[in-house]
Amino acid sequence: MLAAFTFNTAENLPVGLLELISGSLRVSVSAVGLLVTGYGVAVAIASIPLAHVTRTVPRRRVLSGVLAALVVSSLIASLANDYWLLLTARLLTALAQALFWAVMGPVAVGLFAPEVRGRVMGALSVAGSLALALGVPAGTWLGHRAEWPVPIAVLAGLGLISLVTIAVLLPTSRPEAEPAAYATSPNSHRFRIVLLAGAMSATGAFAGFTYLVKFLGSVSRFAPGTVSALLLVFGAACLVGVSITGTLLDRCPRTVLVSAVATQAVGMLGLYATGTDQIAAVLFLMLMGGALGPVFMATQNEMLRCAPGRTDMALAANSGAYNAGIAAGAALGALILPLADVSGAFLAGGLLTVGACAVLLTDRPLHPG
Repeated sequence: MLAAFTFNTAENLPVGLLELISGSLRVSVSAVGLLVTGYGVAVAIASIPLAHVTRTVPRRRVLSGVLAALVVSSLIASLANDYWLLLTARLLTALAQALFWAVMGPVAVGLFAPEVRGRVMGALSVAGSLALALGVPAGTWLGHRAEWPVPIAVLAGLGLISLVTIAVLLPTSRPEAEPAAYATSPNSHRFRIVLLAGAMSATGAFAGFTYLVKFLGSVSRFAPGTVSALLLVFGAACLVGVSITGTLLDRCPRTVLVSAVATQAVGMLGLYATGTDQIAAVLFLMLMGGALGPVFMATQNEMLRCAPGRTDMALAANSGAYNAGIAAGAALGALILPLADVSGAFLAGGLLTVGACAVLLTDRPLHPG
């Protein structure tokens, strides 16, 4: 959980430090933005190849290696006085994270009985969501009080704690012999459906979420200080969403996934339709935030249930597809903005999410006989 929190905070922290890094390294804000975009693209491209290359390596060694890479890359980033060195350090962190999400799920749930694995995935997702609700705001605050390298160095310390704990305590076994190495109900058709729906949902979500600050300011007309508070509300809603969803994953995994995607669609289309009303905007913002984390968590859980082969490869594919969706969504929103106002990005994102929901509903569970 600490490792998941640290990786997710590392991924998103530059969002809160854009102007500080820009001024310190004397580069444009858009160039600093590439530290986030390039990170997502690297994860999308590298997830499956890295999982394949390390498929025979014991998971304790793999996790120790990726956490060591996180510690080293964070230290390099905190000492960087050059943009290209910082970008290189970020890409190293991205490669480590790509492999981390592929192997972390099977290792964690393999320590528990199959009937509670959904709750284990829920706990890991709560830790990841805390990065948005707590890690990034705290890192941003610390960066403004001290200097931007300080919170990045703190992440190196958190990664070191995770590294030592896993290296010392995690059992060592052959990857293919671990309890969660293979799915409980392999189904290649279901696997493809979930992968496609997850990518569509991510594309839809980030077509709007990337420009959420602009939407709240120009459409809903909230003051800048209020917008910052609403981002905390969004993160808190995400945390509540994954907490609730984690308790339901073991009982009704299919229903949970469809419900999360449908809730995201309602939130985005609601913001498009009623965004000029501040009260309605806050309500639909909370719906969107409450669904964003559960969608990814539910697709990860489905990979552990329906993967046609090794679960680590399936999780790598899901992480890669989701991160590709993030990059595609940001690009889609950028294409829409010159043609329409920012509300158009939420309309397009909401309609894409409706499409993802429709894809999921085409897949009917098979019944005996």
